[in-house]
This record gives sequence, C-alpha cells and structure tokens, in this order.
Amino acid sequence: MFKILTKETLAPSIKRMRVHAPAVAKKAKAGQFIILRVSDDGERIPLTVADTDGDAVTIIFQEVGATTMALGEKNVGDTLPDFVGPLGKPSEVEGVKRACVVGGGLGTAIAYPTAKALHNLGAQVDIIAGFRNADLIMLEDEMRAVCDDLTVCTDDGSNGKKGLVTQFLKEKLDAGVQYDRVYAIGPVIMMKFVAATTKPYGVKTIVSMNSTMVDGTGMCGGCRLTVGGETKFACVDGPEFDGHQVDFDEAMRRGAMYKSQEAAAKERHVCRLTGTVRNGEGV
Repeated sequence: MFKILTKETLAPSIKRMRVHAPAVAKKAKAGQFIILRVSDDGERIPLTVADTDGDAVTIIFQEVGATTMALGEKNVGDTLPDFVGPLGKPSEVEGVKRACVVGGGLGTAIAYPTAKALHNLGAQVDIIAGFRNADLIMLEDEMRAVCDDLTVCTDDGSNGKKGLVTQFLKEKLDAGVQYDRVYAIGPVIMMKFVAATTKPYGVKTIVSMNSTMVDGTGMCGGCRLTVGGETKFACVDGPEFDGHQVDFDEAMRRGAMYKSQEAAAKERHVCRLTGTVRNGEGV
C-alpha cells in the first residue's frame, strides 16, 4: 500500500499529492509516469511524475473523471493499493544547451520536471506557460526557480499578459533566440500548433503524448499513435516524440473515442456520492 503524505489544492479541481513510494522515487526521471489505482476494483490511470524527494513521488492531477475525482477525495494518511512505475522513457535532456519548455494548463505539471532536469544540467531554460485564466495559474514559483526567463500568459488576459503560448514562442524565435530544443506539453491541439510554429525555424520539438493508457506495457494498444508514418505506443515508445512527426489529427480523433464512457463513469461516481436513486436502485 502507498500512503499519501501530503495533499494540497493548486487551482480549482487541481490537486497535488506526495505519495510514499520509495522504489519509484529512487528511479523516476523527468518525463516518466506511474500508473495507479484508487481502489482494488478501480481502473488504472497514468499520471506523470511531477517531482521526487527522498522516498516520495509527487503527482498533480485534475478532477475530471470518476477515478481522478475518487483520488481527490483521498486524504493524508489514506493509501493507494497500486502505484506502479516509473514507466515510459525519460525526457532526453543530455547535451541541450538552451531550451524552451512550453506548458499548457495542467500540462505545466508535466513541463516543470523537464525544465527542472534541464536547469540542473546547466542548460539555459525559458518557460512559457499558458492558462485559460488567472485562477488556474499554478506552479509559478516552482517554474521561476528552474528557468532563466518565465512567461505566464492567459487566454483572457486576466493576469495582465493576454495571448497564446505559440504567440510568445514565435516572438522569441523571430527575435533570433536559438533553441537547441523546444519541449511542448499540454493539450494535443496546443502541441500541434507549437510544432507548427517551430517547424519553419528548424527547431527540434518534443511533445508529450500522454494519451489513454491501460496496461503501460504496450500490450493493450490503447495508446497507439502514428509517428513518422509508423505505429508507436506512447507508454513504451514514449510518451515523448518528435512533434514534427506526430499525426496530431489522428491522436485527437482517438482521444475523443472515450468521452461518452468517461462521462458515464463520472456521472455514476457523482451519484454514489449524493446517494441519488435511479430506476429504483441506488447508483
């Protein structure tokens, strides 16, 4: 069993937890993920390792589905039956002298460890983090501590800096900033346009395809995607890939396949909490 050591709210519906998992903490690197279950009969979900310290692994998640909602109801001292990892390949950060790490929304939680790893290796790091509004901004202090230049923008300008991450990235590229690599982590549509922004400049761009995963071994095929015309599996071949080779449109279509099931599972979870009765039966 894996005990929850700390829990805090970073933004509406977004939680940060530190989980006691010594074996995972010892080996986990930036870019890798874990798979957990909240209960013995629960589903398996992947979450990126946001940080490690000592025997603890930090995870950051948004309560959007039944499992993440159930996880959000856990408190300090509670335990998780499964917390497996590290899985996937680590971020390729060796040899990078200057990089720009672009995070979108919750993707910022995944972008942060990559920026931290680059910073610890002595790279010059710029971070561009985008959010819908100021209330959703998170990890600002943590990001500032591991970069040379931080740009935090919002879609509505409520934090005083309105615009999309691609806008501010293009401004840097147009100004002549020479990046060895750009890392984009966030919604698939955001990563698609970041890759489109960097392609004319010939800047290698890495994207994190944290798609639907089930077993974490490549056997189920739930996380397959097309990269450079070849089928890849995000859980074992990634989750990071060359953004200029990823078929983002296919990835978005696959990501939409499970929306109805996710919505139904979320509704069932909410009904259990409220004790609602449907068709004569408690659900």
